[in-house]
Amino acid sequence: MTQYGKVCLRRGEDARIRAGADWIYDNELDWADDICKTGDVVDVLDSRMRFVARGFFSLTSKIAVRVLTRDAQEEINEDFFRARLSAAIDFRRRLGFSDCFRAVFGESDGLPGLTVDKYGDFLSFQIVSAGMEQRKELVIRLLAELLRPEGIYERDELAVREKEGLAQQSGCVYGSVPERHIVREHDANMYVSIPNGQKTGHFLDQQENRGRIRPYSAGADVLDLCCCTGGFSVHAALYGAKSVEAVDVSESALALVRENAALNGVQDKITTTCANVFDLARAYAVQERRFDLVICDPPAFAKSRQALPGALRGYKELNLRAMQMTKPGGILVSCSCSQFLTPELMLRTLRDAAGDSGRRVRLLETLMQSRDHPASLTDEASLYLKGYILQIL
Repeated sequence: MTQYGKVCLRRGEDARIRAGADWIYDNELDWADDICKTGDVVDVLDSRMRFVARGFFSLTSKIAVRVLTRDAQEEINEDFFRARLSAAIDFRRRLGFSDCFRAVFGESDGLPGLTVDKYGDFLSFQIVSAGMEQRKELVIRLLAELLRPEGIYERDELAVREKEGLAQQSGCVYGSVPERHIVREHDANMYVSIPNGQKTGHFLDQQENRGRIRPYSAGADVLDLCCCTGGFSVHAALYGAKSVEAVDVSESALALVRENAALNGVQDKITTTCANVFDLARAYAVQERRFDLVICDPPAFAKSRQALPGALRGYKELNLRAMQMTKPGGILVSCSCSQFLTPELMLRTLRDAAGDSGRRVRLLETLMQSRDHPASLTDEASLYLKGYILQIL
């Protein structure tokens, strides 16, 4: 049995970890062996020297240990990583995902700091923990073995890596990856750029939610705010929308919307508008522009807890305008991807906006990230994407 370095929790700090928490913070540790280095696997002990967990250690991050296992007999070796990766991939396939899906979702899959997305015959990954970074070549080899991709691309241009002493970097690490290619997403074909697209190449977390707008799209005039590359816009058009206005502040994103519309034969239904979404929403509300279906999926306004108060004002303002732009009896799909805006807090913000709008609002459906992004019940932040489908009366 491999002997690992030891770190010890302060008295009383073990309860949260035994209950399933995936992260141990530096202020929860009493001491660490001198031999423990950033990236090492360490055993975590409670104040009575009893085993609690085993995980990746970091001297530089506030997250001192990222838990890998709570089984004292489980060794962290190649077989461990092969089993965890296989289980994650098999689970997605059991759910019915095949062409496009998140194959690994970090801590939720017992692989802390690792994200892997599959886009057809190509993979894209990100690593944010030093422990996983030290095992990157092993991870790449196992991914190639298990998924047989044509190419694997690293998208590690993330500022958060610096907290673990890691440099930002990106590039093809296995086979070859084209600048962009076509994937099948739910009911649409979409262009994806793994080297240059958002996140690891595309917003897969909304994949299932885009299919949820089918009942509300037929014959509708649609406004898609913060449309990015047009996932919701294209699906709405395919589901029978009469017209779709796709709005984003990025002209390059809108160019891809137009290409995706043409790819799916719905270019005559979709128009694009390059504008600041707040300015456009205020102007349209004043002009009494009205739509049957409004989709509001902005980027994260709260990237930290300190930014949350200002973000709440922004979410309320944008959703108030969206409600004002929705025809009586029409539908508003409102989403947020900010991990600091909890589902309860977002619902309260929507209630406040509804009160100010003077409209009656009914809740029809709740949304979350697609099932290939499973959220851990012990990690509130892992349920980062939430949404509500509302009827505005």
